[in-house]
Amino acid sequence: MRLPESFKPARLAAALVVSGIGATNALAYPAVVTNGDNDGEGSLRAALASGATEIVVTTNQDIMITDTLVYSDTRALAIYGSGQKIVAHDDFTLLEVSEGASLKVVGLDFKGPGGFSIQNQSDDPGNAGKGIFIDVRDDQTGNVRLEMVDVTVRGVANHGVHVSDCDLADDCGGGGGGAGGGSPASIRVIFNNVVIKDVGNGKFDADGLRVDERNSGNITFNAYDFKARDVGADGVELDEGQDGTVRANVYSSSFNENGNYCDPELLQPQLDAFLGGAPDEDEFDESEEVTEDDLPGPVTGTLDDRCFEYEVDLYDSDFVEAYEYGIDVDDGFDIDEAGKGSLVAVLVDSRIEENLDEGVDFDEEDQGRIDLIAIRSKAEENADDGFKLSEEGSAGVEVVAHKVRSTDNGGKGLVFEEADNGSLTALVSRSTTENNDDSDDTGIEAVQEDNGSGTLTVRNSSIADGIDAEGVTVIEE
Repeated sequence: MRLPESFKPARLAAALVVSGIGATNALAYPAVVTNGDNDGEGSLRAALASGATEIVVTTNQDIMITDTLVYSDTRALAIYGSGQKIVAHDDFTLLEVSEGASLKVVGLDFKGPGGFSIQNQSDDPGNAGKGIFIDVRDDQTGNVRLEMVDVTVRGVANHGVHVSDCDLADDCGGGGGGAGGGSPASIRVIFNNVVIKDVGNGKFDADGLRVDERNSGNITFNAYDFKARDVGADGVELDEGQDGTVRANVYSSSFNENGNYCDPELLQPQLDAFLGGAPDEDEFDESEEVTEDDLPGPVTGTLDDRCFEYEVDLYDSDFVEAYEYGIDVDDGFDIDEAGKGSLVAVLVDSRIEENLDEGVDFDEEDQGRIDLIAIRSKAEENADDGFKLSEEGSAGVEVVAHKVRSTDNGGKGLVFEEADNGSLTALVSRSTTENNDDSDDTGIEAVQEDNGSGTLTVRNSSIADGIDAEGVTVIEE
């Protein structure tokens, strides 16, 4: 994106000199960043504290910071650069908007120290550094807007970009259920030519973009030419925990090689050692009278014990029916919606490849529905399902997949699940699936588990690895 002529460094600096604009007019005119110093006159830190709501970076130097840059006003802020780097050599958040102000950032590169992994975690995981963090006020109303254009975020231990409307902060957690409280405000994120890469590798469950929204607000995510790559947890996670709706419109974007903080190559040997020869999953007849005390129990003594999922199913007698261990890798693009709202997404001309769990993983519970339109998009070589949509409630699932390609995934190619009384309606046209489910012949899985209706229409498509339908009428044209 080209900056307006008035914001080009030379022109802007000259205009400020000629007009005599100084610090006394900071509330009316942009603050200008003229050097790469951590603080002091002409620094970005000074501009953030000046009272200005527009900042223009004119320096050609990298901006070297030694602690978090903080904007503590409630008024919307815009920062315009032209490719400058904001660099930190230590593990802390680079830019924090502490009072929920809307933020626009253009033309900047946020660069943390990098080099993080499960073997080189943040020294202080509870305060691990983020790239950009907006903390929404508990009493906020209206809309919180984050717009980023021509921006890169990389090398931080925690979330690359985090917008939090949750009073549990980083303990808000992902997935459904709606834990924590928040404000009535809605959150709108707009990305245009944004790259988030090599983030979230220094702590458990740290995403590329993470939005936590509680109370009655909505989440809107609009992205064009966006890339999420090499993120420790999900490339993008949008987590709406109560009554709001999630809307995502994603074009010409990619979600690749995400979810590997809990690296299976490192952790599987540690799980095997913990189990000491016991299987990582097993089933028992009730007559065997196996109790939970007879099992190995939750994993301990590993690089990060939180990376292990441990599930136990019990009979009514409280004897063990089955148990299973798993390694908690993450997805390319993950949306979780709970409460009265719906999940509505459009995905066009995008690629979702080589993620360590699902490529696309959309979950909705309670009264809302899932609506997805996917066009000319590919999910390839993901460790689990290419596209997975799961709805638990009475509203249902409606999908249009046109010119979609889902191949070589460890799970199914396309999964559509409706677990309650809602309807499932899916149209798959001019699409391809092959070599999914470890070649176990499941290109499309469509399931209606309760009393609702279900129809899957497959038109002019090549489903080389087959269709598995339960409670769903399949029409092939």
